[in-house]
Amino acid sequence: MTGSRWPAHYEIRVDGVLDDRWADWFGGLQVNGEDTQTAIFGLIADQPALHGVLTKVRDLGLCLVSVRRLSSDETRDGTWQ
Repeated sequence: MTGSRWPAHYEIRVDGVLDDRWADWFGGLQVNGEDTQTAIFGLIADQPALHGVLTKVRDLGLCLVSVRRLSSDETRDGTWQ
């Protein structure tokens, strides 16, 4: 696949609220519960690592809302933090 660069920053949103204690479960990604959803975000090494995170979402029985690869502008200006 051309044009894909790894590692890459991702934001994964799920229904339900998890607190930051789940960060270890998600391999050190940041976990931020907001309202009725949780944002899981950070640097993901490669495609298999992304699928691993999504498997963990499934294993917890969470409803996946979105998966978004963040642009370099979003990660540079800190909007993902």
